[in-house]
Amino acid sequence: MSGQSYQIVSRGGLAWLESRRLHKFPWLIHAFSTRRGGVSSAPCAGLNLGLTNSDRRERVEENRHRFFRQLGAGKFVVAPLHQVHSSHSFVVSRDPANHLVYHLPGAEAYLPAPQDPPAGDGLMTCEPGILLTIRTADCLPLLLVDARRRVVAAVHAGWRGALARIIEKAVGDMRRAFGCDPEKLIAAVGPSIRACCYEVGQEVVESFHGTFANVDRFFQPLRTKPEAARDRHSILFLSAYPPGHAPEHLPAARLDLAAAARHQLTAAGLKPANILIAGYCTACRNDLFFSHRREGPATGRQAAVIGIRE
Repeated sequence: MSGQSYQIVSRGGLAWLESRRLHKFPWLIHAFSTRRGGVSSAPCAGLNLGLTNSDRRERVEENRHRFFRQLGAGKFVVAPLHQVHSSHSFVVSRDPANHLVYHLPGAEAYLPAPQDPPAGDGLMTCEPGILLTIRTADCLPLLLVDARRRVVAAVHAGWRGALARIIEKAVGDMRRAFGCDPEKLIAAVGPSIRACCYEVGQEVVESFHGTFANVDRFFQPLRTKPEAARDRHSILFLSAYPPGHAPEHLPAARLDLAAAARHQLTAAGLKPANILIAGYCTACRNDLFFSHRREGPATGRQAAVIGIRE
């Protein structure tokens, strides 16, 4: 489904993206933040929600406070994650002392309480009052909802995570941990860099070909100069490298992360009608979103959040 499945909500000087379908569940809080509003200055100008070396912690904390308050999640316990482009997800809950704890899907034992959040790229919970959060600046954010069992999940997927099948595995983890039926799940795929702006090298193309069947649907050809210009100035378009020997770092194709996400979601058992893809490219819409590819690593981060109301 197209970006018409989403709406921009403006409140308190901030703006965020919501799925129209998920908005119908009164027990659910969810949002994909934009860069509008906030107190951060360049190169993170706007509502930067990620702790980076280019922004002050107190500004980020103020941005988070404003964002969560406007969402109605000011009293939620925020569940963070140390994102590492992996395929690992964690179940988040509270222990008898009401402390936030993480454990592996299907396992009852809690992970040892570290000083920092665990390393992984997926979070899920069935407990009210916990706000799952992931941060992106071109990578693909995904929110999953089982409305029947009231289970929610948040997933972070760049090309490495997509290659590791983080999305498909997260659906399996929800089934293992909570008994979720994939056919009943709703997936909200948020803004990310899209094929129009995401050039990748030959090593990425080959990695996907070695992992998935029929992978051509994930890639689009690079833009080329008009044929008339090539005919008039053909020498400018000749490669200095023998066929098949161009350096791997040179762009080889454009990766469609949304297509890879759709493929993994349907492979995991979701119905196509339950896959809602936001029609925004973070690199194209730099007025709305932070983009690592367009602005560099010093830029800010938006967040995708989801939680169950008390």
